[in-house]
Amino acid sequence: MKILVLAGGLSPERSVSLASGHAVCTALRGLGHRSVVIDLFLGLDPMVASTDAVFALPMADGAAIDSTAPDLQAVRNCRQFAGSGRIGAGVLAACARADLVFLALHGQDGEDGRVQAMLDLMEIPYTGSGYLASAMAMDKVISKKMMDTAGIPTPAWEQLVYTKADIPQLASRLALPCVIKAANGGSSLGVYLPESREALASALEDVRRFNATVLMEQRIVGREFTVGVLGETALPPVEILGNFDYEGKYQAHGAQEVCPAELTPEQSILAGKYALQLHHALGLSGYSRTDLMLDEDGKFWCLEVNSLPGMTAMSLLPKEAAAVGMGYEQLCQEIVNQAMKKGDTAL
Repeated sequence: MKILVLAGGLSPERSVSLASGHAVCTALRGLGHRSVVIDLFLGLDPMVASTDAVFALPMADGAAIDSTAPDLQAVRNCRQFAGSGRIGAGVLAACARADLVFLALHGQDGEDGRVQAMLDLMEIPYTGSGYLASAMAMDKVISKKMMDTAGIPTPAWEQLVYTKADIPQLASRLALPCVIKAANGGSSLGVYLPESREALASALEDVRRFNATVLMEQRIVGREFTVGVLGETALPPVEILGNFDYEGKYQAHGAQEVCPAELTPEQSILAGKYALQLHHALGLSGYSRTDLMLDEDGKFWCLEVNSLPGMTAMSLLPKEAAAVGMGYEQLCQEIVNQAMKKGDTAL
């Protein structure tokens, strides 16, 4: 198959996306597919993109993930070819020549449904969930509402829309301990764990760099887990030990993961049940990954879901697949298979 791996873009998670895209493309080529990685924002020479020669382009070096989010203005400044807004030159022409687009995008423009809607209009199959399910999963407020409606246990939360002048009053009113999150963020960017009123005020001011809509969530003390879903199957839970912030996720010295997690069989089944329940409640398809907390009383709480989980060498979904004997190449092929089954049923 001719498979175009779409990565990069202008999301703060750009570096993670490029690393995922390189790993996926390498695996797909190893499986015999004609595959290429294209940066959604930077694009490529339109003359090459409009021919099948695009799928024979040499692989670029694997993208490194720095300990901080990328400078997006610097990315804007290095665009070589013209493009239409956030879509680089040649991207649409190259997508039109693909049998399938493998979405290795993360965050804005990748998980929020806009790229999925574009590909639907072009009638091009793609991996992962459709545009509506992707948009709902990306919006933490909407996904929280869906969890409440579906009876999935999730920490108490409040949507915050405010100005800078409102911050002192909010910082004095909101209960501590809490979590402050950007409503549309990923890779732990825009997530704060304030322990004092001063830290809460600072978080409320800083988080608006990521999104004007903010989510306040009750902070659950306990053990942190994540559970992947592949097709209609929940993968083994992973326990995350240590600080799982942006650096902890993608640097070798960061957080540690235990997979399969040390849980009772009943707890593992329940965690998988909640992940599948949330996957279905949002209408997700193909694959996803749900984050949960297990409190000191032994109760699970669902935090959020990722509709396009990371696919880097250090990402959690490949580790979960490996725990059931599925290698990285096999995982990529199964994601492709799920996309081809989906046909035109995505929303």
